[in-house]
Amino acid sequence: MIFESLATVATFNNVIAMLAGVMLGIVGGALPGLTATMVIALLVPFTFSMAPLAALLMLCGIHAGSNYGGAITAILLRTPGTPASAATVLDGYPMARKGQGRRAVELALYASGVGGLISVFIMIFLSPLISNVALMFGPSEYFAIGIFGLTAIIGVAGRSLLKAMVAAAIGLTLTLIGLDPVAGYPRFTFGSTDLLGGVPFLAALIGLFALPEAFRRAAKFAGKKEETPHFDNSHTTLKEIIEVTPVAAKSGVIGSAVGVLPGAGADVAAFIAYNEARRSAKDKSQFGKGDPRGLVAPESANNGITGGAMVPLLTLGVPGDAVTAVLIGAFTIQGIRPGPLLFETHLYTLIYPLFFGLIAINLLMLVCGYIFSGPISQIVRLPSSFIIGGVIVLSIIGSYSMQFSMFDVFIMLSFGAAGYFLEENDYPLSPVVLAIILGPVVETNLRRGLVMHSGDPVAFLSSPISLTIFALAAITVWFSVRSRRAIFK
Repeated sequence: MIFESLATVATFNNVIAMLAGVMLGIVGGALPGLTATMVIALLVPFTFSMAPLAALLMLCGIHAGSNYGGAITAILLRTPGTPASAATVLDGYPMARKGQGRRAVELALYASGVGGLISVFIMIFLSPLISNVALMFGPSEYFAIGIFGLTAIIGVAGRSLLKAMVAAAIGLTLTLIGLDPVAGYPRFTFGSTDLLGGVPFLAALIGLFALPEAFRRAAKFAGKKEETPHFDNSHTTLKEIIEVTPVAAKSGVIGSAVGVLPGAGADVAAFIAYNEARRSAKDKSQFGKGDPRGLVAPESANNGITGGAMVPLLTLGVPGDAVTAVLIGAFTIQGIRPGPLLFETHLYTLIYPLFFGLIAINLLMLVCGYIFSGPISQIVRLPSSFIIGGVIVLSIIGSYSMQFSMFDVFIMLSFGAAGYFLEENDYPLSPVVLAIILGPVVETNLRRGLVMHSGDPVAFLSSPISLTIFALAAITVWFSVRSRRAIFK
């Protein structure tokens, strides 16, 4: 049966579907504003006439390719293509500024492949067990995960922990805008219907990271003759790959574990993996300055999501993230109902071929990404006037394309100005983004948990799972503070 499943995947139509999905995902992920969810949602109608397996393989290829594609512009232009690549900026862009753009892109590709393959094997062998554990998660456990994620602020704080806390407070305050997640009434919207859904996250993300760099370059080269930046066109060496493999493997497991939890998302996984890589490193001084480990960790984690999020989808019929929520619709359109019965009715005709197809998708992504890594990395050699103009245009298009609203463009420009001001005064931007991502998770589950337990906060420590996560958060804080004293003393 295994060989029959392999033969099913290896047909011409299925291979073309996987290849097309990977390439569309890479392109879509690299364009700010076109997330994996959007690209899949746009292309689902084109799969109506396709065979079920080919359609699902193409959509899964988009999912995997987009997570890697988001790293390309994050590394080369400091413009995250997807929210999941926000953490990639921290060390990926400094590597590009050092002339190591090609190496950075190849390392991101390698990490994405490792994370994706690990997630697939975890999905194959541990699906039933992991799904049962995920069912045990309630508000207390999700609140603990949110707190654990916020401990990463210490790792991305820079030289001043106080300024990082101020930046995180700004981000947490921004998450209060919009509809109350429990009561459903508007908060801090000032009568604007555009803010009922909260601050547009992707527009804020693009503004915070992309525009300040464009402003800074414009100010630096205004009226000056620009020199061609140094560029090292050498490939990543086998020694470098071996050195980062343990980090990539561990981060892939972290991404898969987070992916199993419905609603957590690749952006949360990326920051948790980055913080863990920094915490466990013997030499932490280069993180944030172009450390390959700081690039590999989030890229492996955000691709580890791809298999992890499929676990609850296939076994329980519950989406692990926004992308798999769209995939449920694709399954339904093809007449397939995800859930426990899927393994009984379609084990050899769909499940096994899908498993092998996901392995092939990650291998295809490695091949395609490697072929195009050289031409893509040449972007950094373009004159700054081209790069500045391209970043601004991509930022405007990306923020507008989310909801086809000029309001999102104005939000992006506002966050760009705010980000420039914060960076010029040595306030790190990563805590702002991290707080915006995790703020809703913390608030929603804190309030739900208090409602469930009649306002008793001690109840959050009654669950062994949440207690373990809180303990890990405390240990992480202790090690992070200790390492900061060693670095900045």
